[in-house]
Amino acid sequence: MLEDIGDGTAAATRLAGGAPLQGTLDVSDPGDWLTLDAGVREVAWYGPQFLPEWEVSAPLPADLTQLGESWLALALCHRDGRIRQEAVRQSARYPGLLPLVVIRCADWAGPVRECARQVLREALDVDTALDLAPLILRVGRRGRGGFGVDVLGQVLGRASHGQLVALFADPDRVVRRFAYRLAIEGRLLSSGELARAAARDEDTVVQDLCATAALTALGDQGAYEEVLPPLLCARSPRTRSAGVTGLRRTGQSEQAESFLSDRSALVRACARYVVRQLGGDPVAWYRERCTAPDILELPPGAVIGLGECGNRVDAELLWPLLAHPAAGVRARAVAGLRALDCVDAKQLRPLLDDPAAGVVRETAIALLPSAKELPADWLLERTGCEHPRHVRVGAFRLLDARGGIEALRAAVGLLEDPDAKLRTWAGQSVQRWRPSPDVRRGDAEVGELLDRSRHLFSDHVLRRRKREAGVGS
Repeated sequence: MLEDIGDGTAAATRLAGGAPLQGTLDVSDPGDWLTLDAGVREVAWYGPQFLPEWEVSAPLPADLTQLGESWLALALCHRDGRIRQEAVRQSARYPGLLPLVVIRCADWAGPVRECARQVLREALDVDTALDLAPLILRVGRRGRGGFGVDVLGQVLGRASHGQLVALFADPDRVVRRFAYRLAIEGRLLSSGELARAAARDEDTVVQDLCATAALTALGDQGAYEEVLPPLLCARSPRTRSAGVTGLRRTGQSEQAESFLSDRSALVRACARYVVRQLGGDPVAWYRERCTAPDILELPPGAVIGLGECGNRVDAELLWPLLAHPAAGVRARAVAGLRALDCVDAKQLRPLLDDPAAGVVRETAIALLPSAKELPADWLLERTGCEHPRHVRVGAFRLLDARGGIEALRAAVGLLEDPDAKLRTWAGQSVQRWRPSPDVRRGDAEVGELLDRSRHLFSDHVLRRRKREAGVGS
């Protein structure tokens, strides 16, 4: 694999020495072809007086008709447009050079570009298009690369389902998107196959394409049992939400109720819509779950769901859940109170010592607007190394939002924290610190704290920071 232009230049030197393309670069990797092209033409960026070693020792002949594959590859990448154009004409003798012809289809020189496009149009069939699709789509992102993508679409529009299967599993998500669009336009995939693809693929664009197409085809085919289960069981929230919305179209809206407590806010919102369309009341459903006798089995999604669609009165159902044994429920209860705008800093403050990082994170977010109401010394104590990392992060986040000398004091203290990421955050906080109106001008402690963090500033910036705070340099 060629990783940079230097590797491309080294590969060009080996090709000039007679090395075959196979072995010099990975001919199945689009990146290797692009790197070779850039490596050969690097000299053009500095001027013709800086010729590469291979071109000085053995320059290309004027007649390219006798060149072998390796030398013709160099000619196809040459800095001189006339040489590139002639090399494109000669490339038909070596089908293995078609990837470089693809690159030349986006060449900056018009004659080279037009010649390459003619060659590509004549040479491209379904089999070669399948092999070249990743490279064509990569080149297609360039300013003049649209031609190759158009030709690729025309050729692969004639491909069968079996021929496109290889592209569905390509590691490049752009290739998968292209292949699935072709398959959907050509109606090559059943609704069940589209649903399974939406559930399987990790790319959100492919998920949306296939899920939407599966539900559209569902109206025509009615194969509910093949489409909805893969969508509803998918890991991706976008795909699950599409399946939940599809329940209404299939007359199975009652199943949406089980998704009211989904872990994803998007899925919960879609489930509430479907339940309401059926005449149900999601708020009542959430209230019932949050007050059920078997509270230990309470799903966290039901707690935050109440916060999302309830009213301020429902806060009374969430406060007791702050002591729930499940960390997920405690965290969602805090988030629900924040969504209902019912945060009480005094009641939430003890949760900054919670053993679960998720609970502390949600608590810190909820308390940010009330940061100045919290005791600074109490927060500063929790930035000490004897506390867990998540407690130190939560306390520092609130102190940083509080500002003033307390924020500077906490940030400077954390510059020696054992956690590298927290040290970085603290350093950034020190660098952006400015004295707020409540910082006493000329406070000696400010000067001392800035001196302890002088490695974060240039001498000029440090003097300016001190001058802003009214302390001597």
